[in-house]
Amino acid sequence: MIVTGAALSRSSIVERYRRNRGRSRALFDLVSDEAYYRRPIAWRHPIAFYEGHLPAFAFNTLAKRALGRPSIDARFETLFARGIDPDESATPVEMTWPARKDVLSFADEVDRQLIDLMEHADCADAVFTVLEHEAMHQETLLYMWHRLPFADKKRPRSYTVSVAGGASGTEWIDVPGGIATLGTDPESIPFGWDNEFPRCTAEVPDFAIERHDATNGRFLEFVDAGGYRSEQWWAPQDWRWLKTEGRTHPLFWESEEGTWFWRGMFERVPLPLTWPVYVSLAEAAAFARWSGTRLPTEAEFQRAAYGAPDGERPYPWGSDAPAAHRGVFDFSSWEPEPVGSHPSGASAWGIEDLVGNGWEWTGSIFAPFPGFRPMASYPEYSADFFDGEHFVMKGASPATARELLRPTFRNWFRARYPYVYATFRCVRNQASRP
Repeated sequence: MIVTGAALSRSSIVERYRRNRGRSRALFDLVSDEAYYRRPIAWRHPIAFYEGHLPAFAFNTLAKRALGRPSIDARFETLFARGIDPDESATPVEMTWPARKDVLSFADEVDRQLIDLMEHADCADAVFTVLEHEAMHQETLLYMWHRLPFADKKRPRSYTVSVAGGASGTEWIDVPGGIATLGTDPESIPFGWDNEFPRCTAEVPDFAIERHDATNGRFLEFVDAGGYRSEQWWAPQDWRWLKTEGRTHPLFWESEEGTWFWRGMFERVPLPLTWPVYVSLAEAAAFARWSGTRLPTEAEFQRAAYGAPDGERPYPWGSDAPAAHRGVFDFSSWEPEPVGSHPSGASAWGIEDLVGNGWEWTGSIFAPFPGFRPMASYPEYSADFFDGEHFVMKGASPATARELLRPTFRNWFRARYPYVYATFRCVRNQASRP
C-alpha cells in the first residue's frame, strides 16, 4: 500500500478499520429495537439508514470507485449511499427501510471484502477516506442518540459525569500577531480531506481571546438577561429561526419547575455551570454581540491554538501525541467536562481546551483555500458545501477520534444547526480594549 508522508502497515490499517467497525456496532447496539426506524433529529434519516450507510459508503468508495470491483447488493449500495446535509427548511422524505438483520448481513460481507482489499490492494487515499468517514459519523451518531428518549437507550455501567471543579469567570489572553498556517501540502501528512489543501497562510493582527470556552453559567446570564427575547442581538435570519422554532434556551438545556438541567446521554443532571455550553452558531454569535465581543476567525483560532513564539506546533500543547490528560476527546467521555480540567493541554499562550470538550465555532464561512482541487475518492465531500451557508468549526469534541486532531482538520455546519457538540469562545481586538 502506498501512503504519502508516513508509512503505515497494512496490519495497522486493518486494525483501525476493525476498531471503527466494532465501535459503530457498539453504538447501534445501545439503541432499542423499537427506536431503530425513528428519526431522533427530524432533518436526518432514521437510525436504520446510518447502520447501512457506513458499510455502503466504504464499499462504494474503496471497492467500486477506487478499484472497480462488482457490487455486493446494488440496491443497498444505492439506498445507503449518501446522507442528508441538515437544512432547517427541508421536509424529511419518508422511506421504507430494510430489516436490521439484512443490513447487518450486507455489512458483514462488506467487511469481509474490504479487509481482503486492505490486505492486498493498493488503495491508500480511498482507505483513509473510508476510515475517517466512519470515525466522523460515530460522532454524528452520538449527538443523534442524545436526542433519543432515555428509555430507548441501554445505559452502560461505565457511564459517569464529571461536574466537580472547573474555571469560572472570564479571563482574557493576549495573543501577539503573526502568521497562521491554514492548509498543508499533500506530502506533509498521511491523509487529508480536500478542503485541507493546499498550504496557505494568513497574517493575524494582535487580538485577545478567552482562556476558556463559554460555560453554561456564563450563557445563563445571557438567557436571564432576556437574550432570546431581544431581537437586537440576532442576525435577521437567526431571529426568524428563533421565533419559528420557539427557542428560548440552548437545546441541551431543559427546565423543570424553574430549575435548569443538562440533557445528558442517559440521564438529566442539574445544569453543570462550568461545562462548556453547546449551542448553534446563531446562538454563539448572539451571545458575542450581547457581550460586546465577537467570534474568532478561522485564522485567529489557528494562531491561538497552534501558534507559538518560536513558530507553530502540531498540537496546542506541543508535539506529543494526543493523550487523555491533554483534553476531552477520542470518545473518552459521554459528556463534556468542566472547562479548565486539562491544563496540560493548554496552548503556548496558556489558552485551554482548544482541542477537546466541544468543537468551537468560528465566524469564518467554510470556503476553499486558493488552489483547491476536489479529491478523487470523494469529490463531493467539500465542494457541495462551499455555498456561504456553512461555517468553520475547529478543535474537537469528546466524540472526535484522535486521528482527526491534526491542525488542518476543518469541520463545518449550518449556522442554525443546534445538535452538534459545539461551543465557542469570544475574542476582541486589542485596540478596542479598555
